[in-house]
Amino acid sequence: MSVSEQSEVGAGRHEEIRAVPVRRPGRWVAAVVVLVVVASLIRSAVANKNFQWHLVGQYLFDGRITHGVVITIELTLIAMAIGIGLGVLLAIMRQSPNPVVKWASWLYIFFFRGTPVYVQLVFWGFFGALYKDVSIGVPFGGPVLLHASSNTLISSFNAAILGLGLNEGAYMAEVVRAGLISVDEGQTEAAHALGLSPGQTLRKIVLPQAMRVIIPPTGNETISMLKTTSLVVAIGGVYELMSEGAAIYGATYNPMPVLITVSIWYLALTSVLYVAQYFIERRYGRGFTRSERGRWRARTLALSTGNEHGAGPV
Repeated sequence: MSVSEQSEVGAGRHEEIRAVPVRRPGRWVAAVVVLVVVASLIRSAVANKNFQWHLVGQYLFDGRITHGVVITIELTLIAMAIGIGLGVLLAIMRQSPNPVVKWASWLYIFFFRGTPVYVQLVFWGFFGALYKDVSIGVPFGGPVLLHASSNTLISSFNAAILGLGLNEGAYMAEVVRAGLISVDEGQTEAAHALGLSPGQTLRKIVLPQAMRVIIPPTGNETISMLKTTSLVVAIGGVYELMSEGAAIYGATYNPMPVLITVSIWYLALTSVLYVAQYFIERRYGRGFTRSERGRWRARTLALSTGNEHGAGPV
């Protein structure tokens, strides 16, 4: 058989192969079922007069509700700032070679993760029952630098901040620790070989690389904190979103429109946090996505190929 005949036979074989997409009727069935269920739920919510959507529209921008939204945002931001700061400190303590520091961090995390945040909030709300006054100074009979009544120092708002922030610090400690141990130890060794101090190594080498691991769970913790602020209703005197809603339906004896309004606001706030989390993750995840790694490999291969072609004798 000649070469031309062999090429014709090979071309005929290639033409015989036809890629046929795999039929997946289950996907269409599942999609139809989901759409029917969603449409039924929407129709039920719109047609049911018990939802009282006209009252939801009235409450949506009510002054008391918007005031609660502002307090909720304040609680979330302050508590997360305390939680992140504590989390970084506790995570560094967990990595310390000093056993006393390491176990002190472990005990803090064990206690605050092991007790419900609701109980901690109530505890700080009744802190004055344990200590009438709070004094700060040199221990064991030394001079007192600050002395104040517990009820004055730990107001309802401060109690809420303490309960939320100290609890969040325990969870953020594990998040930050996971990010720190995700960085290869060779990075630290190389930094020390270049003469960087442990603090400089942490700030300039380890933490920037650990942020890619830390950011996603931190975003989730922030969203969770926003919703956890609703538990502040246990303290009283802090009129965040849920407390304001409870005060309204406690006076009107009509809870459903108010609860729907509160839910809409929580969904709106969490949606903003979702978007912010997406952009922050994309910022710190540069160079780690599959497409970016593929482009990097392609550029590297192109450069190496060009060098090989250009390395020959002139």
